[in-house]
Amino acid sequence: MHRCDWATNELSVRYHDEEWGVPVHDDPRWFEFLILEGAQAGLSWDTILKKRPSYRAAFDGFDPALVARYEAKKIDALLADPGIIRNRLKVNSAIKNARAFQEIQQEFASFDAYIWGFVGGAPVTNAWRARDEVPARSELSDALSKALKRRGFTFVGSTICYALMQATGLVNDHLVDCFRHTQVG
Repeated sequence: MHRCDWATNELSVRYHDEEWGVPVHDDPRWFEFLILEGAQAGLSWDTILKKRPSYRAAFDGFDPALVARYEAKKIDALLADPGIIRNRLKVNSAIKNARAFQEIQQEFASFDAYIWGFVGGAPVTNAWRARDEVPARSELSDALSKALKRRGFTFVGSTICYALMQATGLVNDHLVDCFRHTQVG
């Protein structure tokens, strides 16, 4: 069985085989991925996967309604939590993004409906043969990044948006010889 070569340890193999590229249609999962992809900026995804359970606990199960109401005391607690990335900009971004996320939910009935509109409601399936062919960003991630920034999101640059699109199945970037390519396509 062949899989994408970035999955090199038990945690990343499980993530690759069970989650990466599977289309997401659940708003709480969307919010989780938004926060985690932003937290990953400048770090490895393995670092985030290891801290994911702590993030879920620290950020109230990624409930955007709760996160949007965080105030100074909660921010201080988060910045003291060794289970997450203790970066003030990233923590503040999660709170700001929760508020913007809720605004999109109110306008579009769900974040899911909004974000799938960028790909016409169906995943973009690519046919990469090698990891070095897979881009770090695309015109689509550029557009998503600009749109999210206009709505008040932070830590949503084009590269972060492309990683978000890959993780959540907006794009299928499993290599063509990976067993998951056809499964998630």
